[in-house]
Amino acid sequence: MPKSIILLFLLCFSTVFSQSKAIIQGTLKSSENENLIGSGVSIQSKNQIFYVISDSAGNFSLKLDLGKTHIKVKQLGYLEKQFDFELKKDTILSVVLEKDVSVLNEVVVANTKKSAITNLSGGKLSFNLKELSGVPTVLGTTDIIKLLQLTPGVQNSGDANGYLYVRGGDPGHNAILYNGTPVYGMSHLLGIFPFYNTDHIKDVEFDKSSSNAKYGGRLSSTTLLNSNKKTPSEFEVQGNLGILASQLTFAVPLTAKTGFYISGRKTYIDEIVGPIVKSGSKSNDVQDMKYGFSDGNFTFLSQLSKKNLLAIDAFLTGDELKIKDGNLALKSSLKWSNFTISPSLTTVISPKVTMSNSVYFSQYSNNLNMEQATIQFDVSSSVKDFGFTNAFRYSVKNIPFETGLQYVYHDLQPQKVNVENFTTVNDIFRDNITANEAAVFTTAKPKLFENLTAELGIRINYYTSGSSDSYLHFQPRVLLNYYPTEKYSFYASYNKQYQYLSLITTSSVGIPTDFWIASYDGIKPQSSNEFSIGSNQNLSRNFSSSFGGFYRSMKNLLEYPYGITQFNEITTFKNDLYVGKGKAYGLEMMLKKSNGKFSGWLSYTLSWSDRNFDELNNGETYFAKYDRRHNLSVVGMYDLNSKWNFGVTQVFSSGNRFTMPTSWYFINNNPVKEYSGYNNAQMPNYIRTDISANYFFVKNAKKESALNFSIYNTFNIANPIYVVLNVQVNDDKNSVIVKQEKKVLYRILPSISWRFKF
Repeated sequence: MPKSIILLFLLCFSTVFSQSKAIIQGTLKSSENENLIGSGVSIQSKNQIFYVISDSAGNFSLKLDLGKTHIKVKQLGYLEKQFDFELKKDTILSVVLEKDVSVLNEVVVANTKKSAITNLSGGKLSFNLKELSGVPTVLGTTDIIKLLQLTPGVQNSGDANGYLYVRGGDPGHNAILYNGTPVYGMSHLLGIFPFYNTDHIKDVEFDKSSSNAKYGGRLSSTTLLNSNKKTPSEFEVQGNLGILASQLTFAVPLTAKTGFYISGRKTYIDEIVGPIVKSGSKSNDVQDMKYGFSDGNFTFLSQLSKKNLLAIDAFLTGDELKIKDGNLALKSSLKWSNFTISPSLTTVISPKVTMSNSVYFSQYSNNLNMEQATIQFDVSSSVKDFGFTNAFRYSVKNIPFETGLQYVYHDLQPQKVNVENFTTVNDIFRDNITANEAAVFTTAKPKLFENLTAELGIRINYYTSGSSDSYLHFQPRVLLNYYPTEKYSFYASYNKQYQYLSLITTSSVGIPTDFWIASYDGIKPQSSNEFSIGSNQNLSRNFSSSFGGFYRSMKNLLEYPYGITQFNEITTFKNDLYVGKGKAYGLEMMLKKSNGKFSGWLSYTLSWSDRNFDELNNGETYFAKYDRRHNLSVVGMYDLNSKWNFGVTQVFSSGNRFTMPTSWYFINNNPVKEYSGYNNAQMPNYIRTDISANYFFVKNAKKESALNFSIYNTFNIANPIYVVLNVQVNDDKNSVIVKQEKKVLYRILPSISWRFKF
């Protein structure tokens, strides 16, 4: 055969062959625009079935014969999607999967925009931060901690307190996890300023009961703060410039598969607001105070291969509070800081198995320095964690599982005290505490019946500190969900928790002189049993509601009665700490409107929390400091038009408990106080109204420019942070007049800021 004929035949065959094949390239995303990793893609073409999985960027690719093609996409936690089309040439597909209600235990309200807050079963809440930008805050940006305090089961902690009080628990009973890394200090300016740069946080999930066996070490709630895990495709800048503070966030792509996000914030409240507050404040307010903070976030992302995604997250904060009192010749400085870093690797092993590995380091430290006359006093504390987490997500007979192991090494310095005067130097070191904690966990989410699902978990913890303190604990978690109709759901849960690290509060206002200790030297871990029931209802297209109740019993609770420090070189925490028990119970409700120009919610909690310590209140049960009978929050957001929206927050809660003398008498011409009970008095009710307005110059998916006007505590209500008893004795010393002086931090805080994104 001539060479020309052979060449012509080969060219024709190549042309025919090339025209009979085409490449399908696809990208899988969730409805929240997240890449879906490890999704199974089944493709049927000419009676042949091909199976591929999406890589860590959510992509897949396959070369197929031309003709009719059927595609089926599956992902754990999402609704299956199927579709048919005619494959005629190379094709690019973009597939979006919706979350599966039965797996997430979620009551969905159909509306035209994403719900700002989504009710998850068992007391869980999921937050869409973008939809909450209208809620008034000091800086004009979404404040995660303040938002949580506006939800059921969370007590308002007041102005000078950045802690969370959830379902009657202590402030140290709550875990804050930043990309899986624990953060031990969680407030700026005692809770006035948002703790996190919200632009760097993608989503938030709040679990009042810590019902997921993956998370442990706390008796109360778990708050998950997750940064963006999507590699930036283009350079972006967003931020907020205001009179109180400013923040910036950059999204920087390095290559097609590598990039990073970096954020920073800083306040200058003293230079702007300080003089205004001092000029109009009364003598009983806190004066001569200076404060400043700065923080930074960093997230590096790299798509190492189709099946491996590397992420490195870091977080750094620094705060300083200075107070000067000329009448007392007193100068004080309080500094506190956080630092965390956590590299992680997510690997797709097979269509049904995904593995994640991460290591982390977390450090929190504080230092209080006081000078008065000839005496200088310094006390500091710190906590360091070195941890590792391994987790597998897989399915067995369509039942989702997550199994893994964790290890953390704790290194704590509870208190280091230095006292100096002209003649002596006295150093007091509390024992440095080290401990090891290991855990294995498994969670399964089976569908028991058509309308009944479950979340079953077991967490096994082994803890050791020193040579004699070791504990092995089994912590079961059970959550049942019943869906009789599309509009109603019911849940019931039980959780057993153990806590090995405890926060010791040394002040009545929750300042960062509080310190952490570990279970050692006979100090047993704290424990709790919690039961909860509730229901979620879709009342209409616009309205939804939730109702629930809880009961929690707690053992081995700790109380430290010595204030900032106990000046005794020979005492130990085992002798200084009081050990007792407590219980908390209450009712919670929430009514939401999630659609239309007006949206918002109403939250109410009726709760009780008490304690019993043999050494306090003559061994009789008393109300806990954070027992606040009523907590009511109303949040409203109104979109007037494309340019203006408005927000208002109204907060009412019962006052904190404190101990107050009930009578006074004289011994040797000296007044003596007499107490009738522990925490026998109550602070005034807490009332606060915040308002905000946003004017948008530009607002679309890629660009935003808006002015925010907000007022914190609009009606200038004097909510005291603590009460001082002023005792006045007449000249004859035959009568005593006791007056309460209410100390107020900031009465009203106006703010103007410019929010932008481009």
